[in-house]
Amino acid sequence: MTTTGVTTHKNFIGGKWVESVSGRTYQVYNPAHKTESVGGFQTSNADDALTAVAAAKDALNDWANTPAPARAGFLFRALEIMGRRADEIAQTITIEEGKPIGDARGEVRRAMNIIEYAAGEGRRMFGYTTPSELPNTVAYTIKRPLGVVGIITPWNFPIAIPTWKIAPALICGNALVFKPASSTPLSAIKLMEVFEEAGLPPGVLNLVTGPGGQVGNALVESPDVKGISFTGSTEIGTELYGNGAKLLKKVQAEMGGKNAVILLADADMDKALGGIVQGAFGSTGQRCTATSRVIVEESVYDEFVNDLIDRTSKLKVGDGIDPSVDVSPLCGQGQYDKVLEYIGVGAEEGANLAYGGHGLIEGDYGEGFYIEPTVFTDVSPDMRIAREEIFGPVLTVFKARDLEDAIRISNSVDFGLSSSVYTRDLTRAFEYINTVETGMVHVNAPTLGGEVHLPFGGLKASGVGQREQGTEAFDFFTETITVYIDHAAAARQQARFI
Repeated sequence: MTTTGVTTHKNFIGGKWVESVSGRTYQVYNPAHKTESVGGFQTSNADDALTAVAAAKDALNDWANTPAPARAGFLFRALEIMGRRADEIAQTITIEEGKPIGDARGEVRRAMNIIEYAAGEGRRMFGYTTPSELPNTVAYTIKRPLGVVGIITPWNFPIAIPTWKIAPALICGNALVFKPASSTPLSAIKLMEVFEEAGLPPGVLNLVTGPGGQVGNALVESPDVKGISFTGSTEIGTELYGNGAKLLKKVQAEMGGKNAVILLADADMDKALGGIVQGAFGSTGQRCTATSRVIVEESVYDEFVNDLIDRTSKLKVGDGIDPSVDVSPLCGQGQYDKVLEYIGVGAEEGANLAYGGHGLIEGDYGEGFYIEPTVFTDVSPDMRIAREEIFGPVLTVFKARDLEDAIRISNSVDFGLSSSVYTRDLTRAFEYINTVETGMVHVNAPTLGGEVHLPFGGLKASGVGQREQGTEAFDFFTETITVYIDHAAAARQQARFI
């Protein structure tokens, strides 16, 4: 392992870069060149988390009492700084997480859009007024910050997902403790540098790196933490949500997906193929909104499969830093092993391995965690590869009799994050919109992503708590206070009974 001359990075607590009380560090390696360290990072524990919580608590009152338009000024400065450092941050994402550099640049642009949108809300922190049923009474609502909030994020979008939590939380007046994924801490440090340079007051935003168990549990259990915003696995998110509820904390958890595209016979086939291949294999399938399933109307099934394999075979696999690469390495050894295991399960279950299915180990591929783009056909809804989240470059293809049958297959999984239908028939498109069980629905477009001013999140096992992004993001990070003001000159003649 190459570690000579590698920088060891610190936590950011109370406006200072500090070492963990554990005195221990760990290395993170480039998934395209797995012997090359990208840096050393603090192996933090519960004491570090609680120190960060204390710093956030100390900073909370002043930050909460800073007018929201003034808080927006810090975000606008962060936006300018991120724009200036955009290419550097994108390269950090690719070197640390592995995704193609084009996708990394898109992620940075997404983060900038989020900061811009959140900053604009500094002048739109609206409550509402309403007539009271009582005379000489004014009734209205205001928004108040939630308090100290824990931010827990995954590795697959190490800049965008933290930003879409942090920016709304800051504009609402909260103080934060940010726990990034242990495999992508350098991107988190770059994000902290942006806000530090923007002049954010000490303690308002704190970073603690290291394993999630001790740090995450400390955040959930601390009585000073009033809310948790989490993105990650359904298993961890469900446990965290339950534990938080017992302690009367506000929790949002964005979790897994098993996203399906329905392809009807009347669809624009070329448009659909482009969206499906992009959705399945872009970012190596390591997106919660990635296309994992394609459900094809039987009259065009064979034609679609032939065209899908032809287009998939033309994808270029390699180091994501090369702008010509379509499919880059998996994030790490654990993800590589998991995806290969699922490919083996699919073959054992009787699905047809129509393309790919192998780890790439020859030549330069041996330096990283590469797996071929993989297509299974003749998949049935009861198979594990049809129901469980794989989170890699694996696409499963199903045959359906008609739209009703396709929707039944789409809805047969525990997840409900994103879905798509390709059709020219407006009536069938609306039938799909009104019956598919996902929180985000696309027509003639991939299952991917979303826009920052619209809510992001899913149904069933894909999410619990309030949605992220859009106006819902600001609802989560605030409490609504209802105000009654009696301005009568004399005492009331009758008491009210409510």
